[in-house]
Amino acid sequence: MAIVKWNRWGMPTVFDDENWLSQWFDSGTPSSGLDIYETDDSVVVEAQVPGIKEENIEVNIEGNVLTINASQEETEEQKSKKKTIYKSTRQTSFNYSTNLPRIVDSTEAQAEIEEGVIKITIPKSEKDKPKKIEVKKKSK
Repeated sequence: MAIVKWNRWGMPTVFDDENWLSQWFDSGTPSSGLDIYETDDSVVVEAQVPGIKEENIEVNIEGNVLTINASQEETEEQKSKKKTIYKSTRQTSFNYSTNLPRIVDSTEAQAEIEEGVIKITIPKSEKDKPKKIEVKKKSK
């Protein structure tokens, strides 16, 4: 049994033996795995989905919201080919949902996967592309 120092407020103090900053700020946590950037003509979204086959990834754009759902489970066929000694159900899933920064044309969206990263390229809507306006001298 470990002896734990009692602290009335439950907050770490500078005198605790542990590195109390690591309890409050965990800089070692991975990022969300979602990158969004723009080119001149499109919005590009890259999401990490390691170990997931393309047929198990679903991408939806509804209005200005992009949703990516990906999951992988062991199939019955894979189970029947093995002599099980120890079994732990293996399921991997990734779910991303984000608002897109621009108005996009979802009918022209393209998605491709390479090395565990799905890349979705969505053209910007013509309404959202910058337009140059000619400045004229006011006529009298």
